[in-house]
Amino acid sequence: MTDPTRIQPSELDQLPDRDPEETAEWRASLDAVAAAAGPHRAAYLMRRTLERAQDAGLALPKLLETDYVNTIPTAAEAAHGFDGDEELEARITAWNRWNAAAMVTRGSKYGVGGHIATFASAAWLYETGFNHFFQGKERDGSGDQLFIQGHASPGIYARAFLDGRLTEAHLDNFRQEAGGNGLPSYPHPRRLPWLWEFPTVSMGLGPLSAIYQARFNRYLTHRGIKDVSASHVWAFLGDGEMDEPESTAALALAAREGLDNLTFVINCNLQRLDGPVRANFKIVQELEAQFRGAGWNVVKTLWGTAWDELFQLDTTGALVRRLREVPDAQVQTYQTRDAAYIREDFFGKDPALAEMAKLLSDDKIIECFHSSRGGHESRKVFAAYKAALSHKGAPTVILAQTVKGHTLGKGFASKNANHQMKKLTVDEFKEMRDLLDLPIPDSAFADGRVPYGHPGADAPEVRYLHERRAALGGPAPARRVHPAAALPAPAEKAFTAFDKGSGSQSVATTMAFVRLVKDLVRDKETGRRWVPIVPDEARTFGMESLFPSLGIYSPKGQTYEPVDRDQLMYYKEAVNGQILNEGITEAGSMADFIAASTAYSTHGEPMIPFYIFYSMFGWQRTADQMWQLGDQLGRGFLVGATAGRTTLTGEGLQHADGHSPVIAATNPAALTYDPAFAYEVAVIVKEGLRRMYGEGAPGEDPNVFYYLTVYNEPMPQPAKPAVPGIDEGIVKGLYRFKEGSGAEGAPRTQLLASGTAIHWALDAQRMLAEEWGVTADVWSATSWTELRRDALEADAALLRGEERVPYVRQALADAPGPVLAVSDYMRQVPDQIAQWVEQDYSSLGADGFGLSDTREAARRHFGVDAPSIVVAALAQLARRGEVPASAVKDARERYGL
Repeated sequence: MTDPTRIQPSELDQLPDRDPEETAEWRASLDAVAAAAGPHRAAYLMRRTLERAQDAGLALPKLLETDYVNTIPTAAEAAHGFDGDEELEARITAWNRWNAAAMVTRGSKYGVGGHIATFASAAWLYETGFNHFFQGKERDGSGDQLFIQGHASPGIYARAFLDGRLTEAHLDNFRQEAGGNGLPSYPHPRRLPWLWEFPTVSMGLGPLSAIYQARFNRYLTHRGIKDVSASHVWAFLGDGEMDEPESTAALALAAREGLDNLTFVINCNLQRLDGPVRANFKIVQELEAQFRGAGWNVVKTLWGTAWDELFQLDTTGALVRRLREVPDAQVQTYQTRDAAYIREDFFGKDPALAEMAKLLSDDKIIECFHSSRGGHESRKVFAAYKAALSHKGAPTVILAQTVKGHTLGKGFASKNANHQMKKLTVDEFKEMRDLLDLPIPDSAFADGRVPYGHPGADAPEVRYLHERRAALGGPAPARRVHPAAALPAPAEKAFTAFDKGSGSQSVATTMAFVRLVKDLVRDKETGRRWVPIVPDEARTFGMESLFPSLGIYSPKGQTYEPVDRDQLMYYKEAVNGQILNEGITEAGSMADFIAASTAYSTHGEPMIPFYIFYSMFGWQRTADQMWQLGDQLGRGFLVGATAGRTTLTGEGLQHADGHSPVIAATNPAALTYDPAFAYEVAVIVKEGLRRMYGEGAPGEDPNVFYYLTVYNEPMPQPAKPAVPGIDEGIVKGLYRFKEGSGAEGAPRTQLLASGTAIHWALDAQRMLAEEWGVTADVWSATSWTELRRDALEADAALLRGEERVPYVRQALADAPGPVLAVSDYMRQVPDQIAQWVEQDYSSLGADGFGLSDTREAARRHFGVDAPSIVVAALAQLARRGEVPASAVKDARERYGL
């Protein structure tokens, strides 16, 4: 029996042991094996026991790492049913490798660059998928969703050239788009909308978006919008890319919700942009542990068939142990060194390995260590993909080891600098041609120019390519905008609910927006297409009333009794729930929004997402995803709630948004509005629905999204003024809300304000009239950014010889006196229009850092409250000689400024 003094305290001591003697016997057996056969044999037996326990369904924690070998042994590959023509697929891959390298090399003549080494390593990962797995859109309008690794794009273009979708002229315009017939450097739907669906080269956003795309596919199915259960999401990623925090931010979500419609394929060529990913460690093992720990199914495809002989010779386990301990940077070195070096450094570290090496030829060692990788063999990749699709209940990650720069020659393969290397010499191309056995004669290299290669439209490999894609539902990747009818406009009643104002009731514009959406989701035609998205702040924004009526989406429904079940607005989760309440993750919420906003093309089902968030934590935190949204041609409503620098001041600096409209203004696809009143919110949303989802106007781009800032400051909502053209003014960005009244000939000024600042301007209008004899008109500037864009377009028209006056100048044409603009944002926001205002122009804003205090104190601090506006307006008039200069000093003293 095991000596009890050797037994260390264990957490299992807390559990009852009904047979301590049996436990001791098991321990003793393990000790005996370790003593007789060695610790490696004992560990092997324990691994086998754990595998058996797992197969038997016993509830045991899983090992986070397995040996550095293939998950699917060679002997098991046949069971996965590979049915392709390996010779033809090898020919197709060879042509694609060639044309990808030729395209980038030819482009380097113009200094436009490009990447060669990534696709060279990943060619078989893509080709196997295209020939056997990736479903096209012609079958059901959806197909599979492919998130292509951005640096591999030359290979995708090369394949589109082979299948006839691109010409040599297209390839020669790689990274040369200004002429209108070029190919974007990376997957960019806005630049090549018939090919690319998903932009992936802001690294990390691809994997995050892929997870939420797979999740949104389930959402569509569960809600009965469209059954897309046959769609599979494939995300092709780099091992270096996995260092981006967004790459792994949602792994637990994917496992928790059992997204077996999702597969990550990580190209583990062990190199990032400047060198090894994990020079002193093993990135494959690290990723395996990370994904297993998160609950994913992990398939490792590391070694090619050349290694089979070595593993058969490994009777002691020495080879497996050595592979486990060699760091990645040394593996990279082996790929570039001769057999003698490998014999000494790899095999020479263990007597058993040294004996094994005596049985291996130099050619065998070179083959294994230089090129034989699982990611370079179609049967091994096929088996991994088949295993991924067969696994149910969890997403799968395939860790495929490759060689960066594979087949590009000694100057590229595994070199640290290969990511920055943009071309091959003619001699290197000839070596590559011979290696790939391509029928390209020396005479084709006229004047040192590298030729493109194509076997002909009727060649066996091209026919095979087309046959395989036809069987899988058409070309891929491919983006389609289905010719669906425009969504009908919701009933007018929802939009006119605030036209009469709120009377004495104070209503914040945040609440006005929520009330509007609550009415719109009841619309019989379009209501079910709304996708409310919120990052765990629904109650802050007054959305709890939507919980019981719409339900919060959960694939498990509600498996518990909510603590507030007896309340009217209880927390309700449902399989067909409409709200996506994501928890505290703005990045996840944005990924939701992107998937929903592009469903019109991905699945042919227009959805209307609105994502509401603390305005400070939207653009500042996830502006990169907003660019991704614009690049992906997404449509919907982003709503920055609790907006402004002085409306949520109790929360302090980190919650005080004084700049989101500035960031939003940089995004060409974002239409940014800062509405002051509830009826303005309604007009803007109505216009957004028309433009993005309705018939639209000739030449109008529907591929935009709206950013609305709404406030948490309850104020009485005025009735909509009966002013002709007011809706046009709201949409274009400016209209006169309240004309001033005063004595004839009195000094006059124009106050332009947006959002909650209009209330300070209205107070200032009264004070100017009553206390200083100045007449002020108050204008609502619903969008400084749209005013600026219109003015820029007018300037561009003038350069073309067209006569066009900017709208802001037209609106203010008959407005006497100087113009003073104010908002709850930094002055840069209203200053966007300064150069197009003909009157004297000045602005006030909340520049600097926020602070914790009352709203009144914060506004006084920033100099944007009503008294500050009065002083600024008097100063403008004093400079013009229309009021005494002393008025400014008197006003400052009166108001304690």
